[in-house]
Amino acid sequence: MIRLIIVEDEDFIRRGLVHTMDWLGMDCIVVGEAADGKEGLELIRSLKPDVVISDIRMPYLDGISMIREALTDTEFRSILLTSYAEFDYAKRAIEINVSSYLLKPVSEEDLAEAVRKIREEMREQSRENHSLADEIGAIIRQKSDKEYYVVKTLEKIVEQYDQKLSIESVSEELGVSSSYLSRRFKKVTGSTFLEILNEYRIIQSVKLLVSGQYRVGEIAEKTGFSDYKHFYSVFKKCTGTPPSEYIKG
Repeated sequence: MIRLIIVEDEDFIRRGLVHTMDWLGMDCIVVGEAADGKEGLELIRSLKPDVVISDIRMPYLDGISMIREALTDTEFRSILLTSYAEFDYAKRAIEINVSSYLLKPVSEEDLAEAVRKIREEMREQSRENHSLADEIGAIIRQKSDKEYYVVKTLEKIVEQYDQKLSIESVSEELGVSSSYLSRRFKKVTGSTFLEILNEYRIIQSVKLLVSGQYRVGEIAEKTGFSDYKHFYSVFKKCTGTPPSEYIKG
């Protein structure tokens, strides 16, 4: 699943992008939103999204400068939105390798096509690098068969995310030390076991929230969280919004 951050200083436009697009239908989730370039830069560095959708003209830090600075220590793709069609903006966007450059007001079709283009870029890069094999649900990308223990651990997350699960219990079942498995897992995925587990659980909880069939407390239990407070904390950290307010917008 593609993790998105939306940075737009016009509140009406930003909230519209967050809540009117069928992100889940595009296998995406909005994990954060910001009202200016400075706040956006902080979000990018803390949440490390796959894609940043940003306006260009914003307070404190314009979109291009924000993206350029964030790219010095974080890897992601970007889509730029602007009401200004001047060539110099397009040229600056090209210099930072922006995936798409869309003029506002942006249609849902154009934005969906820009996301589709990014998905293809990501798949092509995967094929070229031969570093990623299959996607194991949502945010999990597994390495080649050489990384047997990491792949098995990812499979455990997908199959047992709703149960009590830890790196220690998985390592014991696989017959390796937890310290070794932790190091290999972090090296291959770029994240810790708990980070991947929690993000995968939140992806599943968002699906349950959108269905409207369960109370928040029930969703916390169904997605493997020990208590509501922990679920609330992790959900807000991953999405930027409390679970009870996520659908309300």
